[in-house]
Amino acid sequence: MPNGADTHCPYCALQCAMTLTPAAPAAGGTAAARAPEAAPAVPLEVSGRDFPTNRGGLCRKGWTSASLLRHNGRVTEPMLKGSDGVHQPISWDQALMLITAAVKDTQQQYGNDAVGVFGGGGLTNEKAYLLGKFARLALRTSRIDYNGRFCMSSAAAAGNRAFGVDRGLPFPVTDLDTASVILMLGSNVAETMPPFVQHLQGARDAGGLIVVDPRRSATAAFTSDGGGLHLQPTPGTDLALLLGISHVVVHEGLVDAAFIEANTSGYPAVVRSLNAFWPERVQSITGVPATLIRETARRLAQGARAGGSYILSGRGVEQHVDGTDTATAAINLSLLLGLPGSARSGYGTLTGQGNGQGGREHGQKADQLPGYRKITDPAARAHVAGVWGVDESLIPGPGLPAVELLKSLGQPDGVRCLFVHGANVVVSAPDTNAVIRGLRSLDFLVVCDFFMSETAAEADLVLPVTQWAEEEGTLTNLEGRVIRRRRALTPPPGVRSELWLMARLARLLDAPSTFSDDPETVFEELRLASAGGLADYSGIDYAMLDRGEAAYWPYPVGSTGTPRLFADGFAHADGRAVMVPVTPSKRAVRSFADDSLALATGRLLEHYQSGAQTRRVNELMASQPQARLLIHPGTAAARGIADGDYAAVTNERGEVLCRAELSNTVRPDTVFLPFHFPGQENANRLTEAATDPISGMPEFKTSRVWVRRAVSTQELASYTVPAGTRLPLHVKEAS
Repeated sequence: MPNGADTHCPYCALQCAMTLTPAAPAAGGTAAARAPEAAPAVPLEVSGRDFPTNRGGLCRKGWTSASLLRHNGRVTEPMLKGSDGVHQPISWDQALMLITAAVKDTQQQYGNDAVGVFGGGGLTNEKAYLLGKFARLALRTSRIDYNGRFCMSSAAAAGNRAFGVDRGLPFPVTDLDTASVILMLGSNVAETMPPFVQHLQGARDAGGLIVVDPRRSATAAFTSDGGGLHLQPTPGTDLALLLGISHVVVHEGLVDAAFIEANTSGYPAVVRSLNAFWPERVQSITGVPATLIRETARRLAQGARAGGSYILSGRGVEQHVDGTDTATAAINLSLLLGLPGSARSGYGTLTGQGNGQGGREHGQKADQLPGYRKITDPAARAHVAGVWGVDESLIPGPGLPAVELLKSLGQPDGVRCLFVHGANVVVSAPDTNAVIRGLRSLDFLVVCDFFMSETAAEADLVLPVTQWAEEEGTLTNLEGRVIRRRRALTPPPGVRSELWLMARLARLLDAPSTFSDDPETVFEELRLASAGGLADYSGIDYAMLDRGEAAYWPYPVGSTGTPRLFADGFAHADGRAVMVPVTPSKRAVRSFADDSLALATGRLLEHYQSGAQTRRVNELMASQPQARLLIHPGTAAARGIADGDYAAVTNERGEVLCRAELSNTVRPDTVFLPFHFPGQENANRLTEAATDPISGMPEFKTSRVWVRRAVSTQELASYTVPAGTRLPLHVKEAS
């Protein structure tokens, strides 16, 4: 068995460094001597390791991450659902034969695109790369996309449009340490990636931390006591707010004219588009005082001239039907001030999932091939076909983005057989009631997971796969830095890596090309496939990563990598950034009449994504065991809701029942729900599957809802929970 390893946290894209070592036996005897009902001993001890992103610190999710490696609920053998709806174990040989038959039968009857793949932003680069290749060559389908479409798609689309390339942070995160002004747009890093907060301290000390968030989040609270400014706009009006700040920059002569002249195109059209967004008008739209709009613009400009200014965006301003345009407005503002490419300033977007950056670069997106190449580009197709050793015609064209892919489940000409890797769409996708119906209409559903997640519970076949500390590979963090994941533990018998699974199935499906189950071999092929692309990894190998060398892409062979993009220009052919005029759409700016409220969703410190992992950690669940609806005391009083009461949150898509928590941190016109919980507490029962027309990003942040007190336990008892969901203990007791 391996004796521990230096690796990185399995959760967010900060990818904090940690060391895993075998845990010492418990005092008073071995684990085998403990009571049978006791939780298994944690096999590894976690310690923080010095690394630029975390400097030895970890959040509570990181400290408790090893507790899942030998969890009682771990799936350790293939599980087939019987006619009674109960999953029973089968052998791997049986599982592989069933999958092969299902794929062949489905495609013979309905065509190749009747088989689909849904991937995840937590997969290693090797698994994400091979999954894209597997879908297109072994399954011969175009129908592949991933849950990063719910996370980074609008920021990526805006970055590609403006800069010609998408890398979350085009600079090392440590560059933020010396900034005097940082504008945080819709990101609550104090709870989503706590070690990141140390990089905000310089701006906070200078009184220059500016946070835009409708909620007074933990990050917004850092602006108090002279730390900066908190701008609290009406939900869904971030685009108008950014246009108002940009208007001030232009009309008060704060533009970096030399930078604009030398490095951009489209400036005159953007200036004209800003004319209608003077601060007083923007105040009437957003609720943010005109004085704060002007002060924000002036502070950003002063910081750019003196101590350094950065603009950082997050999902709060991007998960909207106009998310791409909002991110574009943030980029335009940064260009007006001359921030991108500067040695002391910049613009970036904060990637969320552990491999959210690498996961979108190498082929599991519907429209991409490895190296961040467009699947419609003939040269890109020819290059990748050459690496794979196949004729270019065998590579399918673009598929469907995630929301459209899920809408197609079970439909005529839609997906009839689906593979899910590293995602829990029953909790994380918008309009989850419709998603559940789609999953149940499939002919065959295969889910690869560590646990019987809510999505796995719907599957015909669940396949047990390795967890983070049981596998080798690479990931790419929020800075575009490629890092090593190292195995510290032997997986349980019966558990297999997804590389192993894809290699076996590829042979059974008579796929062209080769499919290795060795991570380093797969990475070597990824290097070749990415060579010459925007995300070029060709100069990176395992040996240099194992030596601890910093590797920021693009990293062509013979180079030393690119810690800071844009120092020598942008990725468009003329080397200029493109400024695109944008304006709020009628669909995006909605004023809710009557007694309805705006629902915002987001994360809690203790939980991650759909909660499939963190809800199984005792320490985290003890701290946050259930979803709670944050509601303003005045709003609650008008509805007869007291703190701790059950509240019903409803709209045309569904209903959520959860405890209410009265809080002055939310606006009177807004309520907040975390999205980590399943069943009756699942916030995504209420979110809308409407999408940004450019990126395919769903509208997660501004759903219209009605809130009332759930007046009786009989009301709770009459609530029907979808099969396969696990009710929290307090709900079982209440009903």
